[in-house]
Amino acid sequence: MRLLVAIGGNALLKRGDTLGIGEQRRNMGEAAGALAALAREHELVLVHGNGPQVGLLALEADAYKGAPPYPLDVLGAESQGMIGYVIEEAMRRALPEREVVTVLTQTLVDADDPAFAKPSKPIGPVYDEETAKALAAERGWSVAPDGKSWRRVVASPAPRRIVEIGPIRHLVEGGCLVVCAGGGGIPVRPGPDGAPEGVEAVIDKDLAACLLATELDADNLLILTDVDAVYEGWDTPAQKRIARISARSLDPATFASGSMGPKIAAVRYFALATGRPAFIGALGEAAEILAGRAGTRIDP
Repeated sequence: MRLLVAIGGNALLKRGDTLGIGEQRRNMGEAAGALAALAREHELVLVHGNGPQVGLLALEADAYKGAPPYPLDVLGAESQGMIGYVIEEAMRRALPEREVVTVLTQTLVDADDPAFAKPSKPIGPVYDEETAKALAAERGWSVAPDGKSWRRVVASPAPRRIVEIGPIRHLVEGGCLVVCAGGGGIPVRPGPDGAPEGVEAVIDKDLAACLLATELDADNLLILTDVDAVYEGWDTPAQKRIARISARSLDPATFASGSMGPKIAAVRYFALATGRPAFIGALGEAAEILAGRAGTRIDP
């Protein structure tokens, strides 16, 4: 089977970790075992998040006053290269017999997407509320709650097309394990001459993974994160794991817009568009999720 697997930022950085490269290499080394178990049995395409990393790059760029800060599309490209390198390192150790390649990927968005007026995508480190609001006032950020902490939020327009879909398809069909559309892809829009040009945004990686899975005719979409399943009444005394559910029974609007909401939207769209199941669950249980023994299965 051809699997499109989207791994969250927790594959490289767990909550509470520093943003150091050592932690990212260690965490990805642990994640590689679960992903390698899938790759030995199936074609595997990997999409990764970049929220913590692109936020850190933005802070680093802002710290140097000798040049204007780099825009988010350029920082997204930087994060794709860095994270792709760390993933390739780990996956080559876990699968020495496989070719692993990272594709710098652009994702086309609509320049008139209303998301540009409503920042919602968390990036960068977590802060307490007081610190977050002070930074927002100082730097002109938008900030919002992220669980029990606060983070900077930026525009997150919907992905419309994967610019490099042809080369990605060619590599997958050639037997490569492909890492692509990292961080949802570098956000671009059609320029005056029709060529892509960058925009100030970060695309949701789960929605980009859904688009990519559909365009690659994947058999399944797996979204692997730091929670073990989708829950009714999440973070309440009455929370209950959903083991299996129809896509038509899911409403993305009833889930948190900056975290689980886009995941629900992605799996729902994939299941309805392709007639194939999608899954959400914990990264370490990837094989069990695909077998239906863990996580949440979303049926068409």
